[in-house]
Amino acid sequence: MKVTRETRSKVLTLANRLAANMSKSAAFHKAWQLVKAGSLEIAVKGVTFGRRQEALKRLTAYSPVQIKAVLVPEPNNPIDPAAIAVRVGVQNGKDLFTIGYIPKELTKTVSVISGQFPAVRVVSGSWFGKYRDMTTYGARIALAV
Repeated sequence: MKVTRETRSKVLTLANRLAANMSKSAAFHKAWQLVKAGSLEIAVKGVTFGRRQEALKRLTAYSPVQIKAVLVPEPNNPIDPAAIAVRVGVQNGKDLFTIGYIPKELTKTVSVISGQFPAVRVVSGSWFGKYRDMTTYGARIALAV
């Protein structure tokens, strides 16, 4: 990766935002990793609660580019006021369904990647569970940096 003025600016901006939650050296290291990668790929947590497995199973009929994903902060969440929900739906549809949450250890990083929530891309939607005869579904998303 060629280090341009734009790249340095992006790293510095991101590192300054991250420094509120970690040491400056750790923030610069993390910012450089994120900018170099171009995105942050995250496994969505909490996908087995409620009817989320059913929703994820239905989404496997669509390609990842047909799925719209949005991050929604939940400051009134009784369990974690810093929670960020991952809501998905088919791109032409109006209804979005919460399929899970950003892992707690990544919520601060995700919330400071940009001033507003970044573009979300769905990477995949199917994982297999522990038992041969039981399939569980999951989701991975990538956040543009």
